[in-house]
Amino acid sequence: MKKGSLTSTILGLMLTLILLSSGLATFSIINLSYSLGDAKAINASGSLRMQSYRLMFYANSGSDEADEKIEEFENTLYSDALKRSQAWYSSQASTDQYQLVISKWKLMKHYIQEENSRLYAAALKDFVDTIDLLVLEMEHHAAFKIKLLAASQIFGLGLMLFIAFLAVRFTKKKVVTPLHKLMESANTISKGNFDIKMPPTDYVELSALSNALESTAKELSTLYKDLESQVKEKTHALTRANDELTLLYDNLVMLHSGTLDIDTLKQALNQLRAHEPHSFLRLVICQDDEEKQVIEADGGWPLAASNQLNFPLKFEDNELGYLEVISTEQPNHPLFENFAIMLARSIVIYSAGEQKQQLALMEERGVIARELHDSLGQLLSFLKIQVNLLSKGLDSACRSPQVEEQLSEINEGVNTAYVQLRELLSTFRLTIKDPNLSHAIEAMLEQLRGQSNVIISLDYKLPLQLLGAHQHIHVLQLTREATLNAIKHADAKHINIRCFMSSPTDVTISISDDGVGIEQLRERDQHFGIGIMHERASRLSGIVEFSSNPEGGTTVTLTFPPQQEPS
Repeated sequence: MKKGSLTSTILGLMLTLILLSSGLATFSIINLSYSLGDAKAINASGSLRMQSYRLMFYANSGSDEADEKIEEFENTLYSDALKRSQAWYSSQASTDQYQLVISKWKLMKHYIQEENSRLYAAALKDFVDTIDLLVLEMEHHAAFKIKLLAASQIFGLGLMLFIAFLAVRFTKKKVVTPLHKLMESANTISKGNFDIKMPPTDYVELSALSNALESTAKELSTLYKDLESQVKEKTHALTRANDELTLLYDNLVMLHSGTLDIDTLKQALNQLRAHEPHSFLRLVICQDDEEKQVIEADGGWPLAASNQLNFPLKFEDNELGYLEVISTEQPNHPLFENFAIMLARSIVIYSAGEQKQQLALMEERGVIARELHDSLGQLLSFLKIQVNLLSKGLDSACRSPQVEEQLSEINEGVNTAYVQLRELLSTFRLTIKDPNLSHAIEAMLEQLRGQSNVIISLDYKLPLQLLGAHQHIHVLQLTREATLNAIKHADAKHINIRCFMSSPTDVTISISDDGVGIEQLRERDQHFGIGIMHERASRLSGIVEFSSNPEGGTTVTLTFPPQQEPS
């Protein structure tokens, strides 16, 4: 539907009222202009009656005054005021009556000129009646014009009032009401509510205003929604960042507050998974050629894993493994990267602490070794010299089989003590230059290979960060003790050392040889430090066992839990 113009409609109403009022005014002016001579014509026609009676006096005189009166009567009869009765705007009755008066005047004039007063007097009443009818018709016509003027004014005023009523009603319905609704909509928009409905209108101007206001409201609504969405996103992002920082801080405090063991790392992974519930997590720790250590968060790891993301555990120049993630939603890359960096930093710092502790232990044992060498070593050497001097200094009279046996036992005891002291000093002088137990064991075995022809092999499958510093020392010393026993006392040709996880909670170190067997070793238990091995195993909260191999030889098995504090 094509819409009209409000300004054109209002202009049309105004023009209608102006034209109507102008028409009424024009009609009134014209009516009044044609009514200006009515009073004069009525007065003139009324004077004709008086002059008719006067002329009857001059009808018998024959004087010159009669001609004057006749001329005077005709001047009145043919005056412009009475001639208006013949105009187009005069009534037909007035025109006919005026013609009748003229025709009868001609007869009356003839009577006067003939000086026939008797006929004049007889026709006078009829003539005067004719003049009265003319006056009456003229009065009726004047009254008609006045009534017409009044009727036209009443009709015009009524029509103008009706048009004004329609204009007011139209303005209220089509202009005021829509504008009021537009104002209400504007007030609604000013209060922040942009869900408004514009009133329908039939006019271009109001439609344009409504469309402009509605378009503005929609743009403001979109802008406000965008701003609210941005505020929500920023708030959510800040909240998430705060939660992530809290998570990282809590885990950093936890990782540095105690022993960095498997349980601690798993607890950190569980906290990360609680923050990212749509992710599967596992930590893979590996360095160089070491065995991989896999720690999974609660929830397990999908068998058919795909779309894995690896975040390297890298801190400075140290690469310790990676954090593996499978996420069913968009993964939080910054969080996982920072978490991996935090884990790597914690592991490196903990390893540095462990190495420092190992160095401190080694330094302490070195001091003890020097003290033993300077005290017991010298004393045993002095006793060996004294025993030899005593044996040579005894004369034949003092020598007897019993004395010779006692001297032999004393000499053997001193030699055995001296050998054991040397082995103990060798053990105390073992050094660990890095926290890698595999490298330390390999370095220790390399020294033993240079001292014998026994073939020694190492199969190391323990994760790098599994054992603590104090455990490194005990494992290294026990392994050296068992290997030395196999070399010196078991007459072994081959020695195989294995380090592996026998269960999720236990570490196993086995030293297997192809020597003389366990029975002969048990006979010489006190001579080969087997008791010392049991003591070291107890310090690891574990046990050491000795068993025979099916093909011959002995296997020494050490089993203990990792990351236990020393007892």
